Amino acid sequence: MCIIEMGNAIELRSMTRREFLRLGSVSILSLLAVSRTSYAYAQPPVLQGATDNLGRITANKVEMFSAPSMEGKPLKTLWKDLVMPITQVEVSTEEPSHNRVWYQLDGQGFVHSGSVQPVKIALNEKNENIPEKGLLAEVTVPFTDAVWNPLLKNIVAYRLYYSSTHWITGVTQDAQGNYWYEVLEDFYKFRYYVNSTHLRIIPPSDVEPISPLVPPQEKRLEVHLKDQIVVAYEGDTPVQMMRCSGGTAYHNSYLTPTGRFRTDYKRPSRHMVNGSRASAWGYDLPGVPWICYFTEEGVAFHGTYWHNDFGRPRSHGCINLLSEAARWLYRWTLPAVPYEEQLISKVGGTQVEIVV
Repeated sequence: MCIIEMGNAIELRSMTRREFLRLGSVSILSLLAVSRTSYAYAQPPVLQGATDNLGRITANKVEMFSAPSMEGKPLKTLWKDLVMPITQVEVSTEEPSHNRVWYQLDGQGFVHSGSVQPVKIALNEKNENIPEKGLLAEVTVPFTDAVWNPLLKNIVAYRLYYSSTHWITGVTQDAQGNYWYEVLEDFYKFRYYVNSTHLRIIPPSDVEPISPLVPPQEKRLEVHLKDQIVVAYEGDTPVQMMRCSGGTAYHNSYLTPTGRFRTDYKRPSRHMVNGSRASAWGYDLPGVPWICYFTEEGVAFHGTYWHNDFGRPRSHGCINLLSEAARWLYRWTLPAVPYEEQLISKVGGTQVEIVV
């Protein structure tokens, strides 16, 4: 058996499906933990420089400890959207067993990675040539505040987070000479404005189909809810494995459905809204990236920027993935979404089998 690292993925092209299925749950989880730079565990950064090794707190509040353990001495409380350098990555031998990755922040103490989104700061050149259909872009800073009007910058429409994706429909300049992208909010059909340096235009090469020569019937996905993993197959060969977070058993309301489905409906970005943000189970999430729907009710695979705690149920039924993993899945599955389109619906998507 050979494991090949591909950026943030584990590729399993030399293992047959039969060999893979021989692995018990413990063996599968051990395999998933082989590489710190895999989709398997929480997303760890590559420690190279201050702007490339930052962590954003995703929970409303989280405790920092003196050691990478819940048994460590509490040092301080950190609040949502605080951004600090990640100075060390540790894998604990203690609970929680689904995610034992801890981040040391700014050399001060350790925070469990489930509540820390690794982020970067990358500023971008503006693009003034926006086609009629618009352009897809992603946030490349820890967060940026979208405003209703560039002339009234103190009135915030939404806070947009690192790795979220958005559809740019125009560009404008404010009185100080700064450029702002006009962004389509695709749920309510509003339009707001985002600092152009905070959004990277996604080039066609970033969304080109993966393995396009593999016959469509040879591609399929298996979701194992017990282990919270997704496995992609080409024929009987598993080619990709990734940690996920499926639906939470909240009064049996948010369980991920089991059975056979197809990814017939896909889009690179969506503002996902459900209920009131004041509700414990409501959400309002602009720019959810790389969506592959597999039910008519809207259950989907998609990228996730509001937590980093993959390996346990956390969703309202969807399959939460690291944004990089979701992008891979979006590119690998059928149907292929044309670069200039905001969505596609086409019968004959990639087969999905979800089992307990």
